[in-house]
Amino acid sequence: MSKKVKPDLSLAQIINMSMGFMGIQMAFGLQNGNASRILQNFGADVHHLSWFWLVAPFTGLIVQPIIGHLGDHTWSEKWGRRKPYFLIGALLTAIGLAFLPNSASVSIFLAGGVLVFAVLFLAMMDASINVAMEPFRALVGDMLPKHQGTIGFSVQTILIGIGAVIGSNMPAWLTKLGVSNVAAEGFVPDSVIYSFYVGAGVLLLTILYTIFTTKEYSPKDFADFSEEEPKDVEPRFSDIFRDFAKIPPLMKSLGVVQFFSWFALFTMWVYTTSSIATHHFGLSPDDAKSEQFNNAGNLVGELFGYYNLFSIGFAFALIPLAKKIGKKQTHALALFAGGLGLISLYFIKDASLLWIPMIGVGFAWASILAMPYAMLINAIPLKKMGVYMGIFNFFIVLPQIVNGIFGGPIVHSIFGNYAIGYVAVGGIAMIIAGLISLTLKGVGKDNDNDFEGALALKQHVIREDN
Repeated sequence: MSKKVKPDLSLAQIINMSMGFMGIQMAFGLQNGNASRILQNFGADVHHLSWFWLVAPFTGLIVQPIIGHLGDHTWSEKWGRRKPYFLIGALLTAIGLAFLPNSASVSIFLAGGVLVFAVLFLAMMDASINVAMEPFRALVGDMLPKHQGTIGFSVQTILIGIGAVIGSNMPAWLTKLGVSNVAAEGFVPDSVIYSFYVGAGVLLLTILYTIFTTKEYSPKDFADFSEEEPKDVEPRFSDIFRDFAKIPPLMKSLGVVQFFSWFALFTMWVYTTSSIATHHFGLSPDDAKSEQFNNAGNLVGELFGYYNLFSIGFAFALIPLAKKIGKKQTHALALFAGGLGLISLYFIKDASLLWIPMIGVGFAWASILAMPYAMLINAIPLKKMGVYMGIFNFFIVLPQIVNGIFGGPIVHSIFGNYAIGYVAVGGIAMIIAGLISLTLKGVGKDNDNDFEGALALKQHVIREDN
């Protein structure tokens, strides 16, 4: 029997603890909205983009379970349990943010290939974001009592959305303020470079804010909170493989839903810039240097900001909607909306109306961030929170790896490097995910407690995940 319960946290304490999510999501927003644009500025062909993006899921596949396992078994009297990891991750992410758009200058200074340095800095960013994100997610689960999950979920959603909207829109905002949105051939516009500088600064400030305003519970506190007798067992890395072998059946079924969902998201992140530039701006797939191409890149950032904004509102509807129609039905509905949104990008020719499909994409994104974890919460042992979040990440990164390997050749050979058709394929994949969601078994009763507990497992995509 539990000796004591976790004390309730004030709203200010929950905000303090969650503030770093805003900085991390700003970094994600900048990366997702601009990585393809930057790579194309440096000379990458559109059908090679997915291969460059492979560094993201591969680093997530390796880093997240390890960091989750280490975080579950780490304690420092001065630094705590989770904070050392997301501090180191934030510092390295900030360095990657500063150097990625400047890869051309670095390549001149060090006499190397610009795309080689770009991929190295992109890999550094992805690995570091995973180092920061994994323990940050677990920190919130560590600190909050289960009945405060709803308010914690709401605060996280708002801060995550704010960070993503700011990061996605920053290049367009700076362009409107007079910062140049054009650059010499082989370089990145100042509007993008300065946006990444701002993102690095905000990331560090928000992470440090959480570090200095949040005190973690000690191992003794966790022992007092635990409902199980403590076991004196030395943790080993081999535990990760044993835990993987014991994943619940529901996690395996949800893994199939995740596969098609994240296949679609990866398609959107990688190919939307080229799709908008060719399908709506009338550019050639080989044009990655003109002012029009960079204007298309700014528009994509704004569109990504829109879907993150719409996701905030829909996130608050998830709980009452799931109580009314069920969790798996709610998730399926959101995925259908996202799939139709991606497909409609092909049919809406007026660029000024492209914000409309982002409504559906935003609904899907909000649900993907929460509903799988709400469905899983009762099947996951919370004492293994860190490692199981890392293991569940496998079902996020594997579809991205598959898409990354085969997406480029498909875009080249089937769609003639006009990527809009492949984005529509991503929409179809998301609809398939919705159909599979309706077949899930063992989801359990739909109630608030599942959402409150889901806070301990929730992913805020990255590319989640990535």
